[in-house]
Amino acid sequence: MLANLKSGKFKVTSYKKSSVVHFDGETCSKLEIILSGRVAVDRIDESGNLLTISEFYKNDILGGNLLFSKNPYYPMTVLTKLPTDILEIDREALFELFCNNPVFLRTYLELTSDRAFILGNKIKHYINKTIRESIMNYLNYESKIQNSNHIKLNTTKKALAEKIGVQRTSLSRELAKMREDGLILFDTDSITLLK
Repeated sequence: MLANLKSGKFKVTSYKKSSVVHFDGETCSKLEIILSGRVAVDRIDESGNLLTISEFYKNDILGGNLLFSKNPYYPMTVLTKLPTDILEIDREALFELFCNNPVFLRTYLELTSDRAFILGNKIKHYINKTIRESIMNYLNYESKIQNSNHIKLNTTKKALAEKIGVQRTSLSRELAKMREDGLILFDTDSITLLK
């Protein structure tokens, strides 16, 4: 790896918070692995609302599903949410790694397939869903991940609202209705599913 870093085939780039990593329409020419920090794929709708399509954390990859495509262009803007360090691997160096290391290739294919599946599910959940359905989808997913009906919120209510594509006030209003309907209990740090 050191030889690849010295040759420029691998490179570590540091970004400040709220930096653009990739613009909508930019060509994807390298695989990127997040070493630290957090980035998000954001879209602004016709009303000017920010919708966070997906977030990426340490050890997640960017560009994996685009790099070898016939249309290798980022479909949305990618922004840092925290100061972030990213390892960039040149496309040809990556291909060489695939040829020489089948285990690495298999891991790469698993990661890109899983990410495509998660993104497809997320988009499916956004289309024609009520706010309540979007919240329940998120809570059910987190309940499975955390293996508990008592879900610790690892995000602010504002970030959660962006994640499910609604205004923060709409989210708060719907959470209050869901509490009145006996579906959930919540405080600032957690939400408990009752049914």
